[in-house]
Amino acid sequence: MAEMNFGGVVENVVTNKEFTLEKAREVLKNETIAVIGYGIQGPGQAGNLRDNGFNVIVGQREGKTYNKAVEDGWVPGKTLFPIEEAVKKGTIICMLLSDAGQIALWPKIKPLLVPGKTLYYSHGFAINWADRTGVVPPKDIDVIMVAPKGSGTSLRTMFLEGRGLNCSYAVYQDATGKAEEKTVAFGIGIGAGYMFKTTFQREATSDLTGERGSLMGAIEGLLEAQYETLRAHGHSPSEAFNETVEELTQSLGPLFAEKGMDWMYANCSTTAQRGALDWRPRFKAAIKPVMEWLYLSVENGTEAQISIDKNSQPDYREKLNEELKEMHDMEMWRAAETVRQLRPENN
Repeated sequence: MAEMNFGGVVENVVTNKEFTLEKAREVLKNETIAVIGYGIQGPGQAGNLRDNGFNVIVGQREGKTYNKAVEDGWVPGKTLFPIEEAVKKGTIICMLLSDAGQIALWPKIKPLLVPGKTLYYSHGFAINWADRTGVVPPKDIDVIMVAPKGSGTSLRTMFLEGRGLNCSYAVYQDATGKAEEKTVAFGIGIGAGYMFKTTFQREATSDLTGERGSLMGAIEGLLEAQYETLRAHGHSPSEAFNETVEELTQSLGPLFAEKGMDWMYANCSTTAQRGALDWRPRFKAAIKPVMEWLYLSVENGTEAQISIDKNSQPDYREKLNEELKEMHDMEMWRAAETVRQLRPENN
């Protein structure tokens, strides 16, 4: 491990310099990694592990997703199996199904988790809210987690570009005494950038807070509010979209991603600096109470229960598609299509 200073707080992190890919291969050389679910995280993790030389199989029920696995080179009967067969064949069982899918299949999977197997997650949801999900692992197996801080698509894309996506990792249950080494090796295997240690509880609460907050829910709400305000005051769709989204994603975002928000502030106009510095605390004062409310709702299990209830309904997919279509049809995101077409790289 390496000690790193994060804004004055020293943390231990793991990179492939301290824990090499060769060492990871040695740690997991006798393991058969069964990736269960080929949806969001499955393709990225399974593909990276396979390319890095690990023994990987995929468990997926037949259908559109199964066909995608075949297209990606997984061979039925050799490296692609029905879910329960893959669980039987695997020694590290990677639960990469949706949270609702994990809950639904748990009664069939749990009896197959015999001593010697390892149960792996990339999200702490099912374990952390076990009182609501019913997912209680046997006591005689290791239960571990590596949680990429991004989508499975990003994990795969960055891997193919020779980069790594940062990940957290945790051990919930160490039955063998080797769970942590196994976890770190797995993280190196999927192509982690650097890894920081957490717990299933901290990962689950931070993840749900982030998704509902600055990563997705809050940012979309902020964009909608600004776009609609500009439009209501007579600005054109093109002007409103450029000032709300395009400049953020295409110009400013890359700058503060690379060098920090303070650097970006220092390298914009004095008028922008003054306004941003004056309005930052006003937005923080307005948003902080909502964030505290959100965190409490996550921490006490309310958000988990909402997800369980909504996502287990038989018409969940139809209702989800209706909500997504409503967002898709908004003027702001229709304007986005035209703006993207007009970007220099598309002309």
